[in-house]
Amino acid sequence: MDYSERLIVKPGEKLRLADIDPGFHGHNESHEKAMPELGEALAGITRLQELLYAQKKHALLVVLQGIDAAGKDGVCWHVIQAMNPQGTRVTGFKQPTAEERAHDFLWRIHNAVPGLGQVGVFNRSHYEDVLVVRVHGLAPKKVWEKRYDAINAFERQLSEAGVTILKFFLYISKEEQLERFKKRLDDPARHWKISEADYAERALWDDYVKAYEAMLTKCSTDYAPWYVIPSNHKWFRNLAASRIILETLEGMKLKAPEPTVDLDEIRAKYHKAEEEG
Repeated sequence: MDYSERLIVKPGEKLRLADIDPGFHGHNESHEKAMPELGEALAGITRLQELLYAQKKHALLVVLQGIDAAGKDGVCWHVIQAMNPQGTRVTGFKQPTAEERAHDFLWRIHNAVPGLGQVGVFNRSHYEDVLVVRVHGLAPKKVWEKRYDAINAFERQLSEAGVTILKFFLYISKEEQLERFKKRLDDPARHWKISEADYAERALWDDYVKAYEAMLTKCSTDYAPWYVIPSNHKWFRNLAASRIILETLEGMKLKAPEPTVDLDEIRAKYHKAEEEG
């Protein structure tokens, strides 16, 4: 299965989430059957991220958005764990601080963009400014409506600077969300995840769907595509995300850089050190 082709939001096409099955799981019927493919993808990510870090000609930015309980943290834990922390930075964007509000909405985002050789992961992102801001009326429509174009221009700038952008919208059903809320209540180890805001936001489900559909339609571009990841099955969510990341890294044609030293000279020094014990 070509995960990238199957799950991409094609630029220029209007997307309706009602047309997508959040329970889709591809050709694998269970977590157990998907494990070999997932393991292979994670191993490939580990190998290629090392080359990305060494070569320092590309950067990778993975943007995670999703309805509450869709699994943004889960992707960080189960997929991003394949990457060396030395070359990876995960940034979670919460409610902006007073200092951040005093600047343009992309100010705090730009500082978290990965440099060449690095992987950046946004757990929530600049898209909150056309999601939460829109749904809760935190800014007038004439303000947030302009941000789609600003975001596209920002992402084009990053792309031209060598940053490859992958954007994953983790999509679960309303029924699956409630089931996950129940598991949080039933499991004391998950109580820390419970928030009153979860239920307040759930009441705005339809408003969020409209906001997500606008985001996906207006901001999926050739240089920064959106992918809708069906996430009712956590194992498929992880598999799809890992496969798309792997396919993207493979497309960079990464190679180890040439050595910066005279290898013959270093070998001679090694043999001398070996002889001297």
